[in-house]
Amino acid sequence: MTKSVNLLKLTPQEFISFLKKENIGRFYFIYDAKNKIVRSSHRQLKPIAEFIQSDKRDFMMHEGIFLQVTRKYDTLQGAFIHRTCRGQAAGGVRYWSYNTVEDYLRDGLRLAVGMTMKNALAGLWWGGGKAVMAVNPGVDKNNQLTRSSIYQEFGELMSSLRGCYVTAEDVGTDVTDMANVFMRTRFITCIPARLGGSGNPSVPTARGVISGMEAALDFIGDGTLEGKTIAVQGMGHVAGPLIQYLFEKNVRKIIACDINTHTVKEVQENCAGKNLEASVVSLDDKSIFQTECDIFSPCATGAILNPHTIPLIKAKIVCGAANNQLEDSERDDKLLYERGIAYVPDFLTNRMGIVNCANEQYGFVNGDSFIEQHLAINWEFSIYRIAKKVLQESRLTKTPPAKVAIRLADELSLQVHPIFGHRGQQIIDSLVADRWHTKTSIE
Repeated sequence: MTKSVNLLKLTPQEFISFLKKENIGRFYFIYDAKNKIVRSSHRQLKPIAEFIQSDKRDFMMHEGIFLQVTRKYDTLQGAFIHRTCRGQAAGGVRYWSYNTVEDYLRDGLRLAVGMTMKNALAGLWWGGGKAVMAVNPGVDKNNQLTRSSIYQEFGELMSSLRGCYVTAEDVGTDVTDMANVFMRTRFITCIPARLGGSGNPSVPTARGVISGMEAALDFIGDGTLEGKTIAVQGMGHVAGPLIQYLFEKNVRKIIACDINTHTVKEVQENCAGKNLEASVVSLDDKSIFQTECDIFSPCATGAILNPHTIPLIKAKIVCGAANNQLEDSERDDKLLYERGIAYVPDFLTNRMGIVNCANEQYGFVNGDSFIEQHLAINWEFSIYRIAKKVLQESRLTKTPPAKVAIRLADELSLQVHPIFGHRGQQIIDSLVADRWHTKTSIE
């Protein structure tokens, strides 16, 4: 059957129908490092394993991808585990719409790598991973009972993975969802404060972006944020606090946009009396890229810096909160560099969400010094110091900054946890040996 069906081009719902016909509820793809091949749990899924193995853009020898279809609401859920040398894979769960299975897989692969880079550059003893859930258009994702079921089943998936991946909040997920996940697993962070957690990490993430901006301004010799004009793409969970922090830094003007009318109105109300020029735009609108400004800050979705948009940018600096801003990391990094734009890689500057979550595992306190050091100037792994180091090495070696940051993060990510060693890989090996894919989500 798989010979006549291109699984990668199916929609997630068509893929779920295929899985049901094949009686597949859980499945995996793991990287066999010894033989340098990707193995699938089921022979019917071998074409996907072959696609992953042959991909040169998004597959980076990910240690494992573990997926399931929920018992209710036919939702595809997956945990993408990239590298666990430094510790358990840590990253949020994204609840998003995807046109094809390939789109779904690529997003998970890219996001997981981004978390490896982010955690390593932050000096955290955590590996990199990400969870992705594909929205089923046939169900009401805004219904709280529906969401409760979907996220609780996701919690079961987390428990079944024995801790090789620890989840958190991400796009499409909120603290209520996290509470539902928490009902079924202990391998979670960013749970609500009422349950002993640190809650929504958007505010510290916004503060981290400010640090990245200040480092870039210092690097190009353009002073501080005071008096600057900032263009912000997206006005959501991170961008909202970011805009308020920018005004506290006495920027001259902020030009911002979002596709959601309610989001724009909410930020306008919070910034009443400030020099904020905000607008509602269509998903394909590119006017924000052409804005005359000092800093362009992408804070919406990924892959927005590409050969079509980079030539439009009229800023000296690009620094924002969105994940995977470069559509093609090597090509688009080079394009920005050739234009003389100081690019602060997203996985360097938007780390504070995962820092907040990672530290939560060791107990949550107000005014945590282990949080604040990331926002300082002097600590060797602070956002400011690492951003300056990357930009300076980029100039010295004539190498685009994202390439410099990736090389540095790659080196750090291969360091083995000083106490537990490469435990994540050991857990993955045990899951495969115990035939994880044959277990139901309630066993």
